[in-house]
Amino acid sequence: MLWPLGPYGTIMAFILISTIPLRNLLSRDEKEERLKLSELPAEIREKGYKWHISLFVVMYVYKAVIDHHNEPIKGRVGGYTHWIHSIEGDFTIWAQNAFKSDILTDALSFHYLCVYLFTIWFLPIYFIMVRDHVMADKATLNYFVIYVLAVPMYLFFNVEVTSSFIPGMQALLYHDSWYLEFFTNNDPMDNGFPSLHFGLPVGLLIINRLHCRDLGISIRDWRHRELDMFVMVNVGIYFFSIQYLGIHWITDVVPGLILGAICAIFCHSWQPILRNRPMHGWKSLVPNKRALSTATIFTILCASLMLHTIVDGPGTDDEVPNFRLGEGDFIIDTVEVHSLSHPVTVEVTNLASSPSATPQQEILTCVITLRSEVVDFFERGGFSEGHDFSGLLEVPHHSNHTIGPGESVVTAVDTKTIFDTHLVICSSDQSSLEVRITMHYFDDELMWSAVVASLPAFFITGLVIDSRREQSSHIEGEDSTHVDS
Repeated sequence: MLWPLGPYGTIMAFILISTIPLRNLLSRDEKEERLKLSELPAEIREKGYKWHISLFVVMYVYKAVIDHHNEPIKGRVGGYTHWIHSIEGDFTIWAQNAFKSDILTDALSFHYLCVYLFTIWFLPIYFIMVRDHVMADKATLNYFVIYVLAVPMYLFFNVEVTSSFIPGMQALLYHDSWYLEFFTNNDPMDNGFPSLHFGLPVGLLIINRLHCRDLGISIRDWRHRELDMFVMVNVGIYFFSIQYLGIHWITDVVPGLILGAICAIFCHSWQPILRNRPMHGWKSLVPNKRALSTATIFTILCASLMLHTIVDGPGTDDEVPNFRLGEGDFIIDTVEVHSLSHPVTVEVTNLASSPSATPQQEILTCVITLRSEVVDFFERGGFSEGHDFSGLLEVPHHSNHTIGPGESVVTAVDTKTIFDTHLVICSSDQSSLEVRITMHYFDDELMWSAVVASLPAFFITGLVIDSRREQSSHIEGEDSTHVDS
């Protein structure tokens, strides 16, 4: 796909163009509820949608800040992909081996990015344009809150994508010329745990059902039932595509479901509080003493546990691989631009974990080069026609290394402009190898701000725990004849 707008621009253009037609299709039985485009500015003012727009801007900045922390602190938090692999092994490769085809790869790659952005953008704007301000609130909150909940795991429990750790599994989405630049700019590739591609829509499905329960109707009778079914179908597609494309472990789905449930409960409970804030004032946003105490204690406990068990913990063991590759495989890691005056120290270690191989078979070849020089080398998880790993040595590159068993190479990578994103590309022609790539950035003191950025997730979870506890106490205190099953 050589479209000029790139993956993000192309998909957002598709979503924007299809917004009104899809709104009309889904609301064909209630045309009187449709909002005209000319009425949109007045509706935004009347319904207070300015904070929805602001939340999207805040989210864009917030994610950029979190991503800025991810790599610099990794040297002190390490990775836990080996733990996930010990649970499920190489099972997820079945999807790729059984169904692999170019057509399916292109379709699912487009779907993976398109429907996620569609869920983020279209659902809030759809509810706005069919005059359902309650669901517009909840859909917007769902997007923001579930990412906030995922931040501690994204920063302190790094899990690489399956195609980086299962020998023989190809990164069908990431290693492709059309997507490579976008994903190396926006996806750290080790934020697999949890899967928000699963958790975000699941959270919305739960919100839908909580909302219908409050309305006293069945989900089957809800005016947005078709939209709910669309989201449900795409959750099923995602469950397959994240395995097939070499992205998520099945284990990643579990915390995605849990965070989806926590997010849904929080958004459903707090939407009326936020909606009525102009009437009741800012003090109405302060939880009661019991909820505040529960959330504060939970936050302190989780933050303390995280600092004492993860920072400089088992994930930083130099003998533990964060990449594994099979015969003929290649892996790609990104050297991000964090400073134009301080180099990034890149350490690549060949752990040589194949006991039956000879030293000649355990050689790891590594090249570090500017991404702009090699974008066209990759297609659908492999090398594009006319290119191979040896061809990487013929393009301008920072350095290349041959690393024997048990050996390490340390090199400094300078970035002279903000566009100097480098790739570390490693390959083994003859044997399966375990590799550890560690990068040291000048701003590793970001650890403390990373901890601070994680606190809202713990606080929100504490509030949800308290709300469930309060509801349980309320039910137990009522006469059983008045409690519906």
